[in-house]
Amino acid sequence: MRTSIATVSLSGSLTEKLTAASRAGFDGVEIFENDLLASPLTPEEIRARCADLGLTIDLYQPVRDIEALPEEEFTRALRRARHKFELMRRLGADTVLVCSSVSPHALDDDALAAEQLSRLAGLAEDHGVRVAYEALAWGRHISTYDHAWRVVESADHPALGTCLDSFHILSRGSDPKGIEDIPGEKIFFLQLADAPLLAMDVLQWSRHYRCFPGQGGFDVAGLVRHVLRAGYEGPLSLEVFNDVFRQSEAGPTAVDARRSLLTLQETVGLATPPAPAAPTGIAFAELVTPDAAPVSAVLGALGFSRTARHRGKPVDLWQRGDARVLVNTGPAERRDGTRLAAVGLESPDPAGAARRAEALLAPVLPRRRAPGDAALEAVAAPDGTELFFCATGRPGLPDWRADFEDVAHPSRDGEPWRVDHLSLTQPWHQFDEAALFHRAVLGLRPQESVDVADPYGLLRSRAVSTDDGAVRIVLTVGPAPTDDTAHAQHIALATDDVVAAARRYREAGGPLLPIPANYYDDLAARFEFADGELETYRELGILYDRDAHGTFRHCYTHTVGRVFFELVQRDGGYRGYGAANAPVRLAAQHAVRRFTGG
Repeated sequence: MRTSIATVSLSGSLTEKLTAASRAGFDGVEIFENDLLASPLTPEEIRARCADLGLTIDLYQPVRDIEALPEEEFTRALRRARHKFELMRRLGADTVLVCSSVSPHALDDDALAAEQLSRLAGLAEDHGVRVAYEALAWGRHISTYDHAWRVVESADHPALGTCLDSFHILSRGSDPKGIEDIPGEKIFFLQLADAPLLAMDVLQWSRHYRCFPGQGGFDVAGLVRHVLRAGYEGPLSLEVFNDVFRQSEAGPTAVDARRSLLTLQETVGLATPPAPAAPTGIAFAELVTPDAAPVSAVLGALGFSRTARHRGKPVDLWQRGDARVLVNTGPAERRDGTRLAAVGLESPDPAGAARRAEALLAPVLPRRRAPGDAALEAVAAPDGTELFFCATGRPGLPDWRADFEDVAHPSRDGEPWRVDHLSLTQPWHQFDEAALFHRAVLGLRPQESVDVADPYGLLRSRAVSTDDGAVRIVLTVGPAPTDDTAHAQHIALATDDVVAAARRYREAGGPLLPIPANYYDDLAARFEFADGELETYRELGILYDRDAHGTFRHCYTHTVGRVFFELVQRDGGYRGYGAANAPVRLAAQHAVRRFTGG
């Protein structure tokens, strides 16, 4: 189906919004009245600009407070509407959105509303315009889609139909199944938006917290299925009011928006992009640093060995069991610039994963390869992290390890480790985009968002993972757009004995994050421990959590640049990430930074 987006969903001038929509691959746009009024272009110039960009103008919006009015008020409303219809003819738009009235003058009289909407539709028809009547969730007398449809049906005018908006329907808890009783030809337009599930005034919810389908808690796909069964054949259009989107670059937001519609179309059976190839493990995590010594010291103390070096690049492979960390000193970085720059994902079908990414607007990154280098495909996550699709040790497929030469290294005793999870902190304006990207492009399952108290604000966190937990990525966002701590990232390493691992790390000279004594006093009140167990945790800075499935023990190294390591022990099927302990960990990290200046 054709796709469209309301200009109110993007930031910038009208021309910037139109360009972004076109480049993202949308077929059309809804032009929001305020965007037109603020544009220096004439309606004819906007029409020509859209045509040059390959965009149709699918809707002009909105006309407000026009039905069920006293006759004198309605006469004034018709005069206003006539001017809008004449403007639309110049603009080349043939459908106008009319919202249910919130005017204090509006009367609770469905017959009057139908009669006046019929007169409005007659005027619109004279100008070659159709009227799509929409129930606002906060409408004064008409606030549900089925009520709006009864009024439209009663008006019985060929130029009058209904507009369905997923937010207005789902935010009120209306049952969308009744949409199937509306004739498809009378559904003139469909607007889509998702939203997090919040308990708040619906108007404020709508104006500030909408998001693209798949980023919130609404069953937008279920609603679309009902609309399609009714016989609707118009565009799928996004109308999203969101404070973050209003401050973000229009281009990336438009790509995020179109990806949401591509994913939605796949879900409801309207499109068949290449199937997801969910990753099966973490092949490696790559750190980029200006100075390898500090992070190498941490890895050495953790029991990693430097096992190989890249044949043509300044990249070392550090390994312990199945946990592999690449240390790259190639690109120029700030002195504190150690960062997690790339992740290797084990893929059951690397080529298929790349095709999936391309189809969902995450193009494979161009790479300069030396002769003989493994032909690995990589895409960029919204935060810029490069994601490589790997097939480590699988015959017949490119193996990234073939690019490395073994180096002499001392043997290491102890049980093998693996990467339990990675934590990637997102730019403030890309948190929802990142969750959708990892679900749609990579096939990971999002979990619920969690708010975490930081000493200087509130952080949001959302994990995405495979069903079996082989790949876990925690996406976090700082408390404010300018928060410098929002760049912290970490690698969590799974061990069968976190106490022994923490002792060995400390004995090797590695400093563990100190945890306040008050935390352990509270822990003693919440849980029962074996004799001496809590004292051991207190000594080593080990934190503890428990859920319905098992227990979780974890501790942290100091931060190197913007990266730190976590040692974790999951027992009994524990599914979380120690979120209850995050405020204590964050406060401890702030205290260390203040003390060390790092």
